[in-house]
Amino acid sequence: MPTLNTVADDGQFLDRETLREMFSAAGIAQGPVSTYCGSGVQAAHLALALEASGHDGEAAVYIGSWSDWISDPARPIASGAEG
Repeated sequence: MPTLNTVADDGQFLDRETLREMFSAAGIAQGPVSTYCGSGVQAAHLALALEASGHDGEAAVYIGSWSDWISDPARPIASGAEG
């Protein structure tokens, strides 16, 4: 989910109900969730947006995010039709 979709034009988070609807429409169910992005910054914002939405479950941030994941060639990477 694009991080900037969670904020209004004034930079404030959207209201709780709108955030809940967005997360639900994206297939994010209640319960534990992990977030990641390219380097970890936007993942932290998304975890905070989950908290602001009243999400019922832990929102863990994979701090290393994509930059860390790809540093080990043994880790699987899906691309094309797989991704």
